[in-house]
Amino acid sequence: MSGEILVVLEHDRGETSDTSFQAFGLARALLAAGVGSSITAVVIGAEADALAGGLGAYGAARSISVHHGELTDYAPEAWGDVVAQLIAARAPAAVVATGTDRGNEVLAHASAIVDLPFAANVTDVALADGLSLTRVRWGGSLLEQARLQAPVFVLSGSAHTFSGEVSGDAAVVVEVLEPTLGASAARTRVVDRVTLAAGITLTTAAVVVSGGRGVGSADGFAPLAELAELLGGAVGCSRVVTNNGWRPHSDQVGQTGKRIAPELYIACGISGAIQHWVGMMASKHVLAINTDNEANMVGKAEYAVIGDLHKILPAVSDEIRRRRANA
Repeated sequence: MSGEILVVLEHDRGETSDTSFQAFGLARALLAAGVGSSITAVVIGAEADALAGGLGAYGAARSISVHHGELTDYAPEAWGDVVAQLIAARAPAAVVATGTDRGNEVLAHASAIVDLPFAANVTDVALADGLSLTRVRWGGSLLEQARLQAPVFVLSGSAHTFSGEVSGDAAVVVEVLEPTLGASAARTRVVDRVTLAAGITLTTAAVVVSGGRGVGSADGFAPLAELAELLGGAVGCSRVVTNNGWRPHSDQVGQTGKRIAPELYIACGISGAIQHWVGMMASKHVLAINTDNEANMVGKAEYAVIGDLHKILPAVSDEIRRRRANA
């Protein structure tokens, strides 16, 4: 299937995140499956121009820098309109983005405008009687096998599924596009921001120490916070913890909380319900600390310690401090 694959690069006023480049991993998977012949990056907003020239490292042959007076900040309808215009003008083989809230929102707007089906949160693709794909449904509680038939495939890749790592160093051709946007295109847009947390956050931390019902109380999170600080990490929690008022909702990991992908996830007193697993299943390594050796989290974790977290965590923190003092 010939034609280019358009990759919508997610950014915030020119700043990218660890998920921004994962859409290129999905594009490379499509190429490997026989969909498309090249990758074209779509960089919306002049403030992100500095990103366009370096996207050859992720497999792009060219970049489209989109400039317009209404594109000074994230505006989902305007971004969707831009992508729809590119689909109509260039007839690509596919259009992809990372399956974040923004990525899914933009592609939903674009596909509605050009009347194309949109498959969100894809985890695998293959070319067979249309596009055969696997995607995450019901908040991660099941995987759906589906087949997509369309003149242009519009897909988002499930976050933390496809690699966002550099794959080469090829030069990229950059072209500038000035789209025509209606007066209402930017009626929904970001106009202000409030910083909820500075420095290491739950979504950026390499280590997350998370607690569930087994922590017992709000005060019971003290040893978790102590260990997280020693490891340069953040504290998370399960839904039951926020329901009990022990931690704020901003700390919740799970289907109705945050989805994270730390290097190490330490699950303390967490049973491991599917709704929680959805939020942390992209963790590189999982350590479970629980008194119940038959808990779901213990069975799924790479490492497990069976015992009282209120004895284990202080002992671990003491050992870390001891080794650092002797280093």
